[in-house]
Amino acid sequence: MPVDANRVDLPARPGVYLFKTAQGRVLYVGKATRLSERVRAYFATTPDRAMIPELVSRADDIECIVTPTPQEALILERQLIREHKPRFNSMLKDDKSYPYLVLTHEEFPRIMYTRHPPAKSQRWGPFPNAGAAKQVMQLLRRYFGIRDKDCRGEDGCLASHIGLCRGPCVDPEGYPQRVETARKILNGHATELLEELAVEMDSASKAHAYEHAAVVRDRIRAVREVISQHVVSSRLYRDSDAIGVAVQGDLAAVVVLHADEGIVQAQDVWPMVHRGDLGETVSAFVAEHYEARRPPRLLLTPVPLLDGVEAWLEQRRGSKVDCRVPMRGDLATLRRLADQNAEVQVGRLARRSSGSLEQRAADDGAVLLGLDRLDHVVCFDMAQLQGEERVGASVVLRNGRPAKKEYRTYTVKGDAMDDLRMMQEVVQRWLKRQDEWPDLLLLDGGQTHLDAIKRTLEDENVWGRFEVAALAKREETVFREGHNPLVLDRNGRVLVHARDEAHRFVNRFHRKRRGRSTMEDPLESVEGLGAKKMQALLRHFGGRKGIEHASLADLQTVPGIGKALAERLHERLHGTPT
Repeated sequence: MPVDANRVDLPARPGVYLFKTAQGRVLYVGKATRLSERVRAYFATTPDRAMIPELVSRADDIECIVTPTPQEALILERQLIREHKPRFNSMLKDDKSYPYLVLTHEEFPRIMYTRHPPAKSQRWGPFPNAGAAKQVMQLLRRYFGIRDKDCRGEDGCLASHIGLCRGPCVDPEGYPQRVETARKILNGHATELLEELAVEMDSASKAHAYEHAAVVRDRIRAVREVISQHVVSSRLYRDSDAIGVAVQGDLAAVVVLHADEGIVQAQDVWPMVHRGDLGETVSAFVAEHYEARRPPRLLLTPVPLLDGVEAWLEQRRGSKVDCRVPMRGDLATLRRLADQNAEVQVGRLARRSSGSLEQRAADDGAVLLGLDRLDHVVCFDMAQLQGEERVGASVVLRNGRPAKKEYRTYTVKGDAMDDLRMMQEVVQRWLKRQDEWPDLLLLDGGQTHLDAIKRTLEDENVWGRFEVAALAKREETVFREGHNPLVLDRNGRVLVHARDEAHRFVNRFHRKRRGRSTMEDPLESVEGLGAKKMQALLRHFGGRKGIEHASLADLQTVPGIGKALAERLHERLHGTPT
């Protein structure tokens, strides 16, 4: 039965309250400085939010968890919302799918781009713009040699040879300083760092240590190059943030404009599930957004933040955070600009969620496989005919749609005659040209294909960096490491589409190669037979038929055709030099 206000007995202390059903399902999670007063407001005759009557009618009980302070209640509320995903709470859409940049907790730290940061690592993000996060990582690796994989100090890896890694096998003593430089840049302390480096360069120059001065000079240039990229990262623009919100139904777009000394530098866009209360939506976003990043000195919001949020921000920053709802002047103009951008973004999000069948297919496939997303799929297939014209191909799906500019064909160069070794060669060649890993690497085959490619990826030290699966045609069964075979239903249509597209593409390439080989002159492949000698042969024997019927001795009588070339000609035409 619906919860009764007379049966609710909560203390006048800070904490978290949960509206629950009789089956234990959590419908709503909230926080309060005084639990008894906050929950009593839900039973007022004129509720301040449209969703309250439905929430109260569906709930059978209200539980509470008392916390020492309102700030800790905010943290607990966020954790419970993530765990239970309540029906009536505003929350970030797909909050687990945004990537972080991470420095691992190791003797020689690695930099990582990941959606699942390792324990004890230092992280920056989450980044709504995944491309921006990757660009930051690439710049830090290029200029400071921060390693990106656990090479265990082994000498001779490709990254060290091309200057992307200056780790323990290259410069163990100088590597910690490089990591500290990267950490300062990610923390937004590039100005202080540049001043320190300038002093160090001047000191080295005065001491006539010109080589060291040149190294520091190059480091200064690298830092300036990195901070000039204007990458979307709130840690780099900490002066003021303006938050704008636009709503369509239960979909909201939250835009954060990052401004430095009044100049807009960048914009973050976050989709949210909106439950009818703008104050709750904004406060929920602020709690999520600034959990892993330092809050700005000035925060401009469309409505006042809920109880305890401002104090939590100041605790996160370690100093005063000025939260305002500006009504006039330049700050109000900046805040309204954020709203205008949010209006544009929510329209795009609504059209994208309702109009893209391909994206829906990709999202359905991600849910089926238990992945965060399936927006980037690469699929491989092989083709041959009795050992001739051995070829392979890879196709790419972006957001469920074929990205045909990224399709690739491969002619097998090794002596492998079976599909497994041919596919291993092709995948190995593909790996060497990648600067972006897919969400899924799909193989046309079964468990044996998956095992073979796993060995290849392990040899290249990339196993585990992206999901790998094999799709067998029989009953459309998917094989993955550590998972039971899965027979696809309609939610796996994006995988079937990728496999069929790879099959179509590789077969078209194979037919093209076979057609070309039937039209080729067999004599064109004979080593040492140029145009002039070919003309001599034609004149001597009166045409192609005469050449084909000539014996080895007859071929040697042609001017310019020696014994070795005659033997090669005869072998090419008849399969034997004698």
